[in-house]
Amino acid sequence: MTQPSTAQRHGSAPQQRDHRGADPRRWPDVATVPASPLRARAAELLLRHVARRLGLRVQLPGGALLNRTPPPPDAPVLRLRAPGDFFQRVGAGGLIGFGESYQAGDWDSPDLIALLTVLAASPGTLVPPRLQWLRRWFTPRRPAEQLGTPENARRNIQAHYDLSNELFALFLDPTLTYSSALFATGPDGTPAASWDLLAPAQHRKIDRLLDLAGVGHGTRVLEIGTGWGELALRAAARGAEVVTLTLSEEQQRLAEERIAAAGQADRVEVRLCDYRSATGQFDAVLSVEMVEAVGRDYWPAYFATLDRVLAPGGRIALQAITMPHDRMLASLRTFTWIQKYIFPGGLLPSVEAVRTTLARHTSLSLTERHGYGAHYAETLRLWRERFTARADEVAALGFDSVFQRMWTLYLAYSEAGFRSGYLDVQQLLLTREGDVPDGGHRS
Repeated sequence: MTQPSTAQRHGSAPQQRDHRGADPRRWPDVATVPASPLRARAAELLLRHVARRLGLRVQLPGGALLNRTPPPPDAPVLRLRAPGDFFQRVGAGGLIGFGESYQAGDWDSPDLIALLTVLAASPGTLVPPRLQWLRRWFTPRRPAEQLGTPENARRNIQAHYDLSNELFALFLDPTLTYSSALFATGPDGTPAASWDLLAPAQHRKIDRLLDLAGVGHGTRVLEIGTGWGELALRAAARGAEVVTLTLSEEQQRLAEERIAAAGQADRVEVRLCDYRSATGQFDAVLSVEMVEAVGRDYWPAYFATLDRVLAPGGRIALQAITMPHDRMLASLRTFTWIQKYIFPGGLLPSVEAVRTTLARHTSLSLTERHGYGAHYAETLRLWRERFTARADEVAALGFDSVFQRMWTLYLAYSEAGFRSGYLDVQQLLLTREGDVPDGGHRS
C-alpha cells in the first residue's frame, strides 16, 4: 500500500477552500488553498531534500520532525503549523506559494532571519540538478501588465509607495529615507547600527552620493525617484537647484510639504513625471534604488535618459541593489512573490548588466563603485523590528494580519538576502570619457 503523505496524515485533503482569517476579496490566493495532491507530494519530498542538504529542522504540529535524520542542534527551524496547506501551496506555486503560506500562517520560525539566510545562500541549488528541467513547467511567468511601460510604471510604483505615508512613517526614521543607510563602522568593519544612529546614517549615505556627484552651490540637480524628499532637501541645503521626479502622488504631496517647511521651496521642484519624460540639462543626476523598478526591457531607456539629460562634464550618482549576474539571468522571466505582492515589475540588475547596457546604449561608463551590503542588512533589521513593535498602530491604519505577515516576510527576506551575500547595495558613479574623477574603486 502507498504510504500517505504528510499532507494527508495531517488532515489537508486536496480541495479548494477558504483559509480562515484571510479576506478572499483582498487576498484571493491566500484565502484559498489550491488542490494539487501530486505537486503537494513533490513539495514534501523537495523539502525533505532541502532540509537534509542545508541542515534545517522542520517541525510538525505537536513537535515531531519531518527530518528523517536528526538535524544539527543549532539548525534553523521551519515550524509547519498547517503542513497540508503548506505543501499544497508550495506544490502549486513554488516560492510564491511559500510566501503565501507564510501570509496565511501555515508556517513560522522562531528565528525567521536565520532560516531565510540559509535559504538565500543557495537559491540556485534548492531544486536538485536532475529536476531543474521541471522549473519551466512549475515557475509562473511575469504578467504583461507588470512590464515597465509608461502606462504600467505609474501603477506599479503606486501599488507600493501609495499604500500610506502614515504606514511608512511608522517604521522609517524621521528622515523618511527608504533605502540603505551607511553607518559608521568599527575596527573590524562591522556597521555600528542602532535606531538612534539610523537618521545620521541616512544622512551619511545621502552626503556621500552628493559628494560623488559633485553637488554644491549652484549645481543643477535632477533626482529620479523623490522618495519623501530628503535627498532633495540636503542638495538644496548645499545651494543646489533641484528638480526631482516621482510617480507617487502620496510621495509628491508629503515631499512638497516637507520641502516647504524647510524653507527650500524656491530651490526644489517636485514633478509627477515618468523618468522618460525628463527634460533639461543637469550638472548632476542622482537616483537612489530606482533602477530596480524599471525592468530589464526598459534599462536601455532609463540609462539613455540619464545620458540625455546630463550636461557636459556632469556626473551621475546612483544607488542600486544588485544581484549576481547568473542569478539575474535565471530570474529574467520568472514571476516572484516579491513582484506579485511587494514590487510589481521590479528586477534587480547585476553590475555586469549595468556595464553592458551603458556600453550599448549610452556614452556613459561606470567609473566608480562602492558596495556596502552589510549596512543594508542592518537597515532592514531596524525597519523590521520597528514595524513589528508597532503592529497595533499598523492595524489601526487598516492593514490586516495578512498584510502585516506579508510585510514582515518582505523585510526579513530582504535582510536575509544581504546577510547571505546574495544581494549587495552599491553606489555607482557614471561619467563620460574624459570626466573620470580621481579615487574610488575603479571598475
